[in-house]
Amino acid sequence: MRAGGEAPHQVLGRLRFLLECSECFRRARALPAALCYVPREVQYKICKDPAAAAAAADRSLLSVWDSPGPARGGKRAARATIEVRKGGCLRATGEEYCNGAGLWVKLSKEQLAEHTGNRDLAEGWLLAQRFGEGGDKLVPVESVEKIQRQHQTLGVDYKPVVRYGPHLLHPRGDRALGAGGCAPHRSVPLGWSYEHDMELGRFLYDHSERKLQHRDCTKEHLSSIEVSSQAEDCGVAHLTDNQPYTVWESNGPPGQHWVRLNMKKGTVMDWPAPCWCLCLVALPSPSYAVCRNSFQDVCILRDMKTHLPVLEIRILECREQGYNVRLRGIKIRSFWEWDLILNSDMFQPARLVRYPLLEGVDADVLYRRAVLIQRFVQLLDSVLHYLIPLPEDSIGTFNSMRPFLLLSKQSTALITHCLQSSESTPPQTPPKLYLNRHLAREHRANPGLDPSCRNAVFTQLYESLRSSKSNQPLDYRWPLSYSQWWECDFITEGIIDNGGGFRDSLSDVSEELCPSSGDVPVPLPFFVRTSNQVCNTRDMYVPNPSCKDFPKYEWIGQLMGAALRSKEFLILSLPALVWKQLAGEEVSWSKDFAAVDSELVKLLEVLEGVDREAFEFMFGRELTYTTMLSDQRVVELIPNGSSIVVHYEDRKEFICLVQKARMEESKEQVIAAMRAGLLRVVPQPVLDLLTWQQLEKKICGDPEITVAELQRFITFEDFPSNDSRIQIFLEALNNFTSEDLSHFLKFVTGRRRLPVQITVYPERASTCSSTFFLPNYSSAKACEELLRYAVYNCMSIDTDKEPWDE
Repeated sequence: MRAGGEAPHQVLGRLRFLLECSECFRRARALPAALCYVPREVQYKICKDPAAAAAAADRSLLSVWDSPGPARGGKRAARATIEVRKGGCLRATGEEYCNGAGLWVKLSKEQLAEHTGNRDLAEGWLLAQRFGEGGDKLVPVESVEKIQRQHQTLGVDYKPVVRYGPHLLHPRGDRALGAGGCAPHRSVPLGWSYEHDMELGRFLYDHSERKLQHRDCTKEHLSSIEVSSQAEDCGVAHLTDNQPYTVWESNGPPGQHWVRLNMKKGTVMDWPAPCWCLCLVALPSPSYAVCRNSFQDVCILRDMKTHLPVLEIRILECREQGYNVRLRGIKIRSFWEWDLILNSDMFQPARLVRYPLLEGVDADVLYRRAVLIQRFVQLLDSVLHYLIPLPEDSIGTFNSMRPFLLLSKQSTALITHCLQSSESTPPQTPPKLYLNRHLAREHRANPGLDPSCRNAVFTQLYESLRSSKSNQPLDYRWPLSYSQWWECDFITEGIIDNGGGFRDSLSDVSEELCPSSGDVPVPLPFFVRTSNQVCNTRDMYVPNPSCKDFPKYEWIGQLMGAALRSKEFLILSLPALVWKQLAGEEVSWSKDFAAVDSELVKLLEVLEGVDREAFEFMFGRELTYTTMLSDQRVVELIPNGSSIVVHYEDRKEFICLVQKARMEESKEQVIAAMRAGLLRVVPQPVLDLLTWQQLEKKICGDPEITVAELQRFITFEDFPSNDSRIQIFLEALNNFTSEDLSHFLKFVTGRRRLPVQITVYPERASTCSSTFFLPNYSSAKACEELLRYAVYNCMSIDTDKEPWDE
């Protein structure tokens, strides 16, 4: 019996190997030899570039260098030249190296002597493939004789693979080393720790995410594009112009729209197509991804193994009985360039500034370690679907692997599957709620006048949803396409809520729970400011240990789950200590509590290392077994602790008691209630697959907004070509800070963070439909000043109807 097409003993072998590797990472020990496996010999064959003028030549000349390099423009001379005839092969070691020039393979002294006749060179390097260019390539191949010999030695189920990748997952990997392999770079770098690996993983994730957003090789692999039809000024050229405000628009009968890609000879693609459309995009058989969402990149085909000369995308149905479809563009990303993103040149000192543990480490060391992390992630991906959901006794073991989930290619698909399989049917009509935001503003200005907080938007929503007798309780487990959870009628404001009022109410709830400004009072009792915020560091909040309103904490958890499932955000400025507990990750005093109370962390460090004389001078008999919690309450650490003096020899016991009290001040009840609400909406396997950073980003969005990032989500409609208003508008936005841009998003869409699609018209604006009217400003400066005033001062929705109309 096989699990997913694999023999059970192979799956179990990889699982054991995964645990072994994870333990080595966690304890900073030498990694298993099988993870670092490099074959001693690989045969490479020349693959001629069909587009090159010399493609028909019967031989190729390859330069040999003494080290990987040079990048283009280098001044070093090659040490030797190897001639390879058409269809011929050459032998090299299995060691590879990537830098800005491309992928390099290493030749041993014996192999150099065989190919060049030169016995003076100890080793040499060949450029196997250039990065981002065409040209001849060296492709690894295996001889039939070698495979038969290894099957005789190791068994017929042994599958040797000369490239790095899934071969590492085989439980007999160590035996493969004895059959002609080696394991370089398996030792731990000097001074290296598990924290270094986690930080390196975060660096790889951040770097790869940016590279994948901008790396496009469409023109290298497409010979032409045909379309079924096109509207005026929305032609086929817009599919590849990489402009965020242009689209291809069809102009024909519904159900007959298509885009046909004519591929260059030899292209085998793993490609995502970013669709900006108002339609349901589907593909004919064989079916791939179906896009039900309007404004996001959608991968509709990947992992092709054979060349197809023509690829056709058919749009079978449009949303809301529409006739035509729009695509913002098509991007093609080859699997080879995806792999080459990891190269030694990415570890430049300027890029490591945000990663202090990596600063000063040699780039070659970081690259070699990153390669091993990449292999570990491949191993994790191969068995991830066997690990989820996690049994209770495996959570601790899995937590050591969780930081590497950022790099996983399988976790996103598993998360999507878990969310879709747990969806419920949304209500036919959302509940209509009447909210008085004027009373809510008065409450925010002076919360002491209303200790019950009944006028806060949060309380009005909570009570209205509870008392809504005509509707069933909301479960928030709706499909991504269900975008409005309730309908708002703001009293004394003229609003017809088609989504804008709902998003405004959610932003109001976020602002009441965790105010973005440190100069205003906190209008609700659920969270309190951390001590750090008082010291003007970061705006952070922690659950209030004194608040026992657990049903409302559970509802907050449900709203967080609903935000995770949808395109909405619930912006909560919580430290890693809270997010980790919500995600089920381990927390520690040394790593996590400094974001809550850095002064206390420093004080306890001083207290632990102080000598007796200094201890008596600093504390005398004033230090007792008490501590102050986040809500400023002083609690006793032991019975009658306020009357018992801490002596020098008991200081470490006191430190442990303080740490325990502060770390657990809200865990047992408050955070447990929030997590219970979160799990009512989001399945446990989803939380198992998310790191705490990903959980925070999915619920709260990205706090940093740049103009370049915002431009990706702005579309200009009905403007003449080269309209000066567009240039003036973009120039004005360039002078906005991240906070200004957040207010601009709130003004236009009701949301404060990206991603959210904005359409700019030369006509009337609407928060409900996320559209913005762009007047004809006299200059960029005038546009900047008036726009900044509007986004900070014009917050009411009062133009949909007269406030007294019903």
